[in-house]
Amino acid sequence: MELDEPGAGRPHAVRIPEIPVGMSTAAVYPEPTAAAFALAADLGYDGVEVMVQTDPVSQSVEALSDLVQEYQIPVLSVHSPCLLVTARVWSSDPLVKLARSVDMAERLSAGSVVVHPPFVWQRSAAAVFSPSVAELQDRTDVRIAVENMFPVKVRGAVVNSYRPHWNPVAAGHRWFTLDLSHTATSRIDAMELAAQMSDRLGHLHLGDGSGSGKDEHLVPGRGGQPCAEMLDLLARNGFDGSVIVEISTRNDGHDERETDLAEALTFARLHLAAPV
Repeated sequence: MELDEPGAGRPHAVRIPEIPVGMSTAAVYPEPTAAAFALAADLGYDGVEVMVQTDPVSQSVEALSDLVQEYQIPVLSVHSPCLLVTARVWSSDPLVKLARSVDMAERLSAGSVVVHPPFVWQRSAAAVFSPSVAELQDRTDVRIAVENMFPVKVRGAVVNSYRPHWNPVAAGHRWFTLDLSHTATSRIDAMELAAQMSDRLGHLHLGDGSGSGKDEHLVPGRGGQPCAEMLDLLARNGFDGSVIVEISTRNDGHDERETDLAEALTFARLHLAAPV
């Protein structure tokens, strides 16, 4: 994918989007994985991204396959269990977790696996992370898309809590996930980061953020990130990955959660139908 900026003065025909829009199962938390499949299907999403969590269903290929059949909605991507709350899901070794995530993606016919750079205290994995990802990538057609993260504040100081860095571009991975909530938290230019990723940008987490320093995962359009511009750019430049709505609805009731996820899907579809 060549990320040239869109030109001006073009005719305003509307392109029917070819980029699938999926919903992260994390977007319904604290509801379970099965509820995410049901809601994604009901709202008309093109698929789901399975966030492997403590919910046993999210860890089971067989249970997920049953949900795919029940709701007739595919798994587009798998998010490796990288969060602190999943520190012991499958293994305490991030590379074992990643290998199992790739195996799950292959068995579910998902196109991508999302993974975070290791935390600083995961020294063994951090020391060999880049070559290990490259070796695993050579053995699979699944895109192993390393996600941009963000620094944290410790006693007022900004600290990089990931190795080699929260911004994975310099590590030279074959594929990247660009997360728009994380660009807000790290206060970096999302469009510039997309340009740096260039044709290695293989996956997008669509959310928003105000730049408050918290990882907010707002409904796109409710923060300060260039969500519409990013989707327009991807639509114009032959992006062949998935756009995954990853918003936080943990403080919502079910009806408000459904409204927010419907709004996010409408936003994505509108801006992927870019003028050409």
